[in-house]
Amino acid sequence: MTNPIEGVIAYPVTPFTADGEQVDTGSLAGLVEQLVATGSHAIAPLGSTGESAYLTEAEFDLVVDVTVNVVDGRVPVIVGASDLTTANTIRRARHAQRAGADALMILPVSYWKLTDREIARHYAAVGAAVDLPIMAYNNPATSGIDMSPELLVQMFDDVDNLLMVKESTGDLTRMQRIKELSGGALPFYNGSNPLVLDALTEGASGWCTAAPNLRPQPCLDLYAAVRVGDRELAEKIYDDLAPLLRFIVAGGLPTTVKAGLELQGTGVGDPRPPLLPLDDDGRRELDAILACA
Repeated sequence: MTNPIEGVIAYPVTPFTADGEQVDTGSLAGLVEQLVATGSHAIAPLGSTGESAYLTEAEFDLVVDVTVNVVDGRVPVIVGASDLTTANTIRRARHAQRAGADALMILPVSYWKLTDREIARHYAAVGAAVDLPIMAYNNPATSGIDMSPELLVQMFDDVDNLLMVKESTGDLTRMQRIKELSGGALPFYNGSNPLVLDALTEGASGWCTAAPNLRPQPCLDLYAAVRVGDRELAEKIYDDLAPLLRFIVAGGLPTTVKAGLELQGTGVGDPRPPLLPLDDDGRRELDAILACA
């Protein structure tokens, strides 16, 4: 990958039919089209926001296929190919490559806490199985595994196609350390919504976020303001966005984003159990946040 992916990387939810039994491909296509049309710089299906852990393999493949077909090369598609086993992570990664995805995002997931040696072997095996660039995704809140900056930079050196890192711990010093250890060669991406202003200012190549599902333009404006060095404008936009960013993280991205879309007139079904729809108090709070936008 000669040119790293940059900008606002939008994470769509996965819509389900009213009974929750199937992926609603029509709604998915409409949601992805809206994210592209409103200016997102890349689309990343099947992350935590996309409920990838709760999909069958057939559903996973379907979401990949629909997303790639709708985007149709207009922006990069980064597919979240994570799974519990190395073998099925490779299966998912290979399907994404065949479908025409541009990159993979991989989170190390395990019932047992993995050692650094096991994590490195996992990424090396996936990297050897596909040709796509890989974004290593560090999110111990969901995976239970925390990859140190030292490990991430070492894998960047050892795995030819591990070329990016998404850092979601909310710790700015992690990004600073990645930049220091790699001499600025390893692009890092912010995956912690409340940290976005500081992360972009520190030099993050992009912002991985579900917020464009609900408020796309301020997300783009914030990124642009930081890139041109207008700190005053960036702070103003961030202050406006911050209540939404904090709310969707605290309440769980699939649950809150799906509720927000419904409040805005775009029903995409409920999250899949064990996740539950947003409760009445949460819906009132979210409605008030969106109404103030």
